[in-house]
Amino acid sequence: MVEQTSLSLDRVFHALGDPTRRRMLADLADGTRTVSELAEPYAMSLAAASKHIKVLEAAGLLRREVRGRTHLCRLEPEPMASAHQWLSAYERFWTGRLDVLERLLRAEDAALSPNTDGD
Repeated sequence: MVEQTSLSLDRVFHALGDPTRRRMLADLADGTRTVSELAEPYAMSLAAASKHIKVLEAAGLLRREVRGRTHLCRLEPEPMASAHQWLSAYERFWTGRLDVLERLLRAEDAALSPNTDGD
């Protein structure tokens, strides 16, 4: 189970690692698109768009439905929830580290500020 989860996360992060695929997912968040519609803003061939779509499909981030010669793609957001859950542990880490930094900087500012009590 752990190995399967790791493989799934690997595929999701690989898919999200490409800016074109991230933009395609953003387009799909607005609704179903054909392969042609996904390719159009990027001035790429249908073959190139199809390669990106296959990576997104392998990661489970989109589902493709074939209707005759038309391939309809729709967003499948569930795998992103797993990635978000994995990243949230690091979010807590960095939030804690930044809180410590903020306290240190405030203490330093207080130590350097002139005394305003009239002393």
